[in-house]
Amino acid sequence: MRRPTGLAMDLTPLRESRDFRLLFIGFLGAMVGALMTSVAVAVQIYEVTGSPLHIGLVSLARALPVVVGVLIGGVLADRHDRRLLMLATRLPLTLVSAALAVNALLPEPRLWVIYAATAMTGLLAGLGGPAMMAAIPALVGTERLAAAGALTAASAQFAALLGPAVGGLLVAGPGLAACFAVDAAGFLVFSAAVYFVRPLPPATAQAGKGVRQAFTAVAGGVRFVRGHRLIVGLLLIDAAAMVFTMPQALYPVLADQQFGGGPGVVGLLYAAPALGALIGAATSGWTGRAGGHALIGAVLLWGLSLTGFGATSYLPLALTLLALAGLGDLISETLRSALLQHGTPDELRGRVSGLWMVQATVSPALGNAAVGLLAELTGARAAVVMGGLFCVTATLVVAAAFPALRHARLTASPEPPESSDSSDEASVNAADDDAGHADAESPTKGSAR
Repeated sequence: MRRPTGLAMDLTPLRESRDFRLLFIGFLGAMVGALMTSVAVAVQIYEVTGSPLHIGLVSLARALPVVVGVLIGGVLADRHDRRLLMLATRLPLTLVSAALAVNALLPEPRLWVIYAATAMTGLLAGLGGPAMMAAIPALVGTERLAAAGALTAASAQFAALLGPAVGGLLVAGPGLAACFAVDAAGFLVFSAAVYFVRPLPPATAQAGKGVRQAFTAVAGGVRFVRGHRLIVGLLLIDAAAMVFTMPQALYPVLADQQFGGGPGVVGLLYAAPALGALIGAATSGWTGRAGGHALIGAVLLWGLSLTGFGATSYLPLALTLLALAGLGDLISETLRSALLQHGTPDELRGRVSGLWMVQATVSPALGNAAVGLLAELTGARAAVVMGGLFCVTATLVVAAAFPALRHARLTASPEPPESSDSSDEASVNAADDDAGHADAESPTKGSAR
């Protein structure tokens, strides 16, 4: 089928793949519910403890199990049916949300239940996340990865707008228990949708099921990433975009000190990047023909826009710059995900997706902490400006150091593995051999390295 040539979002994956439609619907329902719950948990934690510190700690209670979960989940996704893994890790989240609802109905809700439920949510999300990422190429084909990535990112941004707003209304109206109950229903929607997706076994299931073999499998994924110049570049440019460049935690301070506004201005600051991301998704049809240069440009747009945001005190300009930052983030996220899946053999996609998710979890956490520390030392405005300049500088350094990133393209199919051996060692050795020649290859070949 002829590739779309306009700017409009490419809806081909939704039109052509029944299974992707089901996964998309389920993902959207689960995301809206999860973001509603994030608001409800923050409100409940503050009601129970009166301590902002506990709000930060409960976020940490989720992040650490996510890291553990994705490392294990990456191995599982390369060995077992990815559809069954998604079901096995998302359906129990219905019970976790139900437990939060019951706890909210108690005269004195238990703090430990909130922490335990949050940790279990992180673990299960981590275990199933790599399976979902690794399943998408099988559902849409490698030539539609950018379109599928844009659709998934757009649904996440739509959920980021809708979920917190609905969650706030439910908490203010029927109460916390109702919000948690709707979240449970969202996970039921995801599970019901995935149930009707066809089986998704990995193309080459990895042998060995013991603990030692699992560690060996994870190490195989690490060796593949380390020897693959494109994927190393993708990880580094993503870190450049996240570390020192996460201003969300400073929005309340900036609204007060920089723009002289109250909660209404804080809401606008949070909404502006999501609006820009939705615009980026709606005009993302060109990304299927793009590659490394577009990715680098999108990250630079993110960094430069945030630099300008930190420097201005004029609210309309600040909101415009945040929207541009959101647009750049959407495009870079779409291309990073597509290039990652395009350049990874199917038998390694679960583990590489797991390592990617670890980086995607750790970098924003470090970014929020780093920006907070900078703000303590230099002030909120200076912290945002310095973070944006750091992003721009680091992105240019990564782009210069990794020609494979600059020359990566999505317009050609990835080269087949050099060996059909399904063992980890054979896959990793083939990857190492390929990576050694990556910089010497002509970019006109369209190789996604």
